[in-house]
Amino acid sequence: MKKFIIAVVAVVLAVLALDAAYYRLGFYIDFNPGETVTTYTKTEGKEIYIDKGNGFEPFEIRGVNLGSGEPGEWSTDFDIDEETYIRWFGQMQEMGANTLRVYTIQSDDFYNAYYKYNTDRENQGKEPLWLLHGVWVNDYVQFSHLDAYSPEFMDTLISDSKTLVDVVHGKKKISLGRVASAGSGTYNHDISRWVIGYLLGVEWESETVIYTNQMNEDREKYEGRYVYTTEDATPFEVMLARVGDEVISYESKRYKQQRLLAFSNWPTTDPFKYPAEVSLFWSKFGCVNVEHIRTTEEFLSGQFASYHVYSYYPDYLESLDRARNMTVDEWQEMIDSVTYRNVEQRLKTLDAPEILDYITGEDYIDDQGRYNTYLAYLNALNRYHTLPVVITEFGVSTGRGLAQLDANTGRNQGHMSEQEQGEAIIECYQDIQKSGCAGACVFSWQDEWFKRTWNTMYAIDMRRTPYWSDYQTNEQYFGLLSFDPGEEESVCYVDGDVSEWSKEDVISENEDIELSAKYDEKFVYFLVKKKNLDFENDTIYIPVDTTQKSGSSYCEEYGVKFDRAADFLIILNGADNSRIQVQERYEALRSTYSEYVRGFNSYEKGNIPDSDSPYFSNIELILKIETRMFVSDSSVSSMTFETGKLKYGNANPESDDFNSLADFCSEGDYIEIKLPWQILNFADPSRMEIHDDYYDGNYGVKYINIDKMYIGTGVSEDERIRMSAMKLEGWGNKVTYHERLKESYYALQKVWRR
Repeated sequence: MKKFIIAVVAVVLAVLALDAAYYRLGFYIDFNPGETVTTYTKTEGKEIYIDKGNGFEPFEIRGVNLGSGEPGEWSTDFDIDEETYIRWFGQMQEMGANTLRVYTIQSDDFYNAYYKYNTDRENQGKEPLWLLHGVWVNDYVQFSHLDAYSPEFMDTLISDSKTLVDVVHGKKKISLGRVASAGSGTYNHDISRWVIGYLLGVEWESETVIYTNQMNEDREKYEGRYVYTTEDATPFEVMLARVGDEVISYESKRYKQQRLLAFSNWPTTDPFKYPAEVSLFWSKFGCVNVEHIRTTEEFLSGQFASYHVYSYYPDYLESLDRARNMTVDEWQEMIDSVTYRNVEQRLKTLDAPEILDYITGEDYIDDQGRYNTYLAYLNALNRYHTLPVVITEFGVSTGRGLAQLDANTGRNQGHMSEQEQGEAIIECYQDIQKSGCAGACVFSWQDEWFKRTWNTMYAIDMRRTPYWSDYQTNEQYFGLLSFDPGEEESVCYVDGDVSEWSKEDVISENEDIELSAKYDEKFVYFLVKKKNLDFENDTIYIPVDTTQKSGSSYCEEYGVKFDRAADFLIILNGADNSRIQVQERYEALRSTYSEYVRGFNSYEKGNIPDSDSPYFSNIELILKIETRMFVSDSSVSSMTFETGKLKYGNANPESDDFNSLADFCSEGDYIEIKLPWQILNFADPSRMEIHDDYYDGNYGVKYINIDKMYIGTGVSEDERIRMSAMKLEGWGNKVTYHERLKESYYALQKVWRR
């Protein structure tokens, strides 16, 4: 009996060891070394081809980028379930997409859903949803002291890429945390017949590329079985070639398959050299050129050039035009001659093609007669490359906040309605097609609450971003699919229909005017009821007191008084002249960016506003820092946007005249308003966390918690507006939301399905 138990234990241990070796460590024995390697994808010239069963045919990638985040969860939680994935895949193809792009290894739920969805599609005789699969590089590695040849960088990238190959072929088990920024689980479904290619890496940081090249000057070439480099390759490009060769070799040897290969890139590290003015303004000195990475005849599938290209950033060509129109005196005011000469000298050592050699004057004019730098840039990419070019990211945001402007076509980073988003996506797609690209992937499928944006991240608690929908942070709203607050519908829609309001919502009232309020994970809502309201001619004031550490009981500009110190003042004065202002001491932009936008340090003696200052300021977002190229006022070096200006319209998605950016509307004696939490200086409304006094020993944005704020409303400048308490209770980590396809989804559907 004892021997039997020992034997059983030995067998179990052997099975576990073999399982770990094969499914976790990647050990295998090639029993068919002479078996022919196959592929169903290839490239010829500037086109991509797929064999769907009847021979190779041209294939245009019409793709959608899919993130791994949903409300209440970080993207790294990979919490999306199988049922949700299957529903989304169907909606993508109903829109006309033929390709899905993911950035990293997902949880096993994704692959189970993908296998089931495509198997069902094929059983019905329908085309599957093809997949472009990425391999992520950890942010810490890119933003650290490491160069790309460090084991933590290159060896990890190779290892993670091989892990992905095993996942695609259904031969992998990954423990939680085993692969950085990736999912975990048991991967036992072979989805390889639908994976058209691997997209290795991320948007490379220029500093990482330059540092790698400087630290590894002796690494001049790479010659592998499938991938090699030209004599012009930089050390960073040599590294990429080695990674690509290792991945192709592994899949060819173990699984006898090959598929398309691409390396991520974006304008910041595009292959071009720009004039000194542009290079100086954008610090554009790093290049990654995949033309220096070639493949041998043994690589049957092929390589394409992948770029993330947005119309608004970085708009090198618009900067070039502005620089050309500046006088010598203006340039000398911006930079000294020594700096300019140093830039010119640095560019002389940069062995890269001049972008102006690949652009003509006609490239700038699109079919609508507009000056279109996006189209010109795409033309340059396609003219230069001998490979197919795929724009694997493009899109615009429907967030209320704004971060970058497209000066020529208005396809901005943020502050675009869902209808405008659809128009911009279609126009970008048409530019991509016109330039000769082999395909494109819209960014992105779903909105992502966890995201942050450079010009608002200073104002929020970044440890808590998944738990509320921050409409001021544009990066959260690139999706074609929206997550709106509420399990089935939101608590309020600003549309003139006041049926969702009740007596329980009333905060303050008198004989002539009444104010109600409520809130959810995205907005604070107000309802003003005034007898005999004359919307265009009446001026209505709504003071808001969030913190008792500052605020004023008087607003000098409008001559209006309150019975307690207010931090904000909403001024409703018709459809085109309404806004929210902030008491100057509580102005977030001033606390952080005053030197750039006002020309002084707000923390120096004499610049700190009084705690009860009667001056209220417009609420602005910063757009560009430290440049006079884009501003006319020589006393400042930055560009701003008034985000406190309120837009009139109907914000109900069910309405024919729906405008997702609408902040307020009026009907009869009522005015409905919705304000995003961040505009009231909330850093995390899920815990009712707001900004503390910036100057009372904090020197910047710190947080305090509140359980009420005071609000009131009035029209008279002769009487003090009485303010009453509105109770506030956070929702913690328990968010409610429901899905809604945006107007942009249906706009793109008309084009892609056509």
